[in-house]
Amino acid sequence: MADLEFFFDPVCPWAWITSRWVTEVQGLRSYEVTWRFISLKVLNEHRIGSDPDYDGAYQQGHFAGVYAHRVCDEVRMQHGNEAVAALYTATGTAFHKGRRRPQINADPVAFMGEMLSMAGLPVGLAEHALDDTHDAYVRADTELALSRTGGDVGTPILTHRPGQPGEASLFGPVIPYIPRGDAALKLWDAVDTIAASGVAEIKRSLRGDIDFT
Repeated sequence: MADLEFFFDPVCPWAWITSRWVTEVQGLRSYEVTWRFISLKVLNEHRIGSDPDYDGAYQQGHFAGVYAHRVCDEVRMQHGNEAVAALYTATGTAFHKGRRRPQINADPVAFMGEMLSMAGLPVGLAEHALDDTHDAYVRADTELALSRTGGDVGTPILTHRPGQPGEASLFGPVIPYIPRGDAALKLWDAVDTIAASGVAEIKRSLRGDIDFT
């Protein structure tokens, strides 16, 4: 049974940084992580037509996550959780460190084919970027994540000890840099303690300058 379920949208830079912290902890503590989906497009669909700030460019950014999620879902079914992790690593690196996110909107199949190749997976699965039958599963995972935290949250959502005594879910942590080594473990222990305590919210709006290194 996994130690953590991590709900991610590949397009979210904050989720990406948190995921790299989690993978750092994985390497130090041998934790098992299940990678699951939460869609920023689904979370923001109520804004379409009612919020002028949610314009075409903003929506296109979220649709980039849709293309990637569809391929991740097919990878999940055919190759399992570790393959999803590898594809998220490839895609997130290209999106955030490489600043290549707009390329997926221009040609989703070509872009995801390259990501699959980088992850050591069959390139032909890239065709699923255009297969909207995957959207129902992504929506269901999104709704599951929100059922654990309540609404009015973003990405990522982390469930600690899923299916075990003391299961607890939180939005975040949202951090501007990737903690490494002892700093990663200290943050993990602190967040895990907060999750288990039943604390509902600890928040400030200032996030600092984002750093993907």
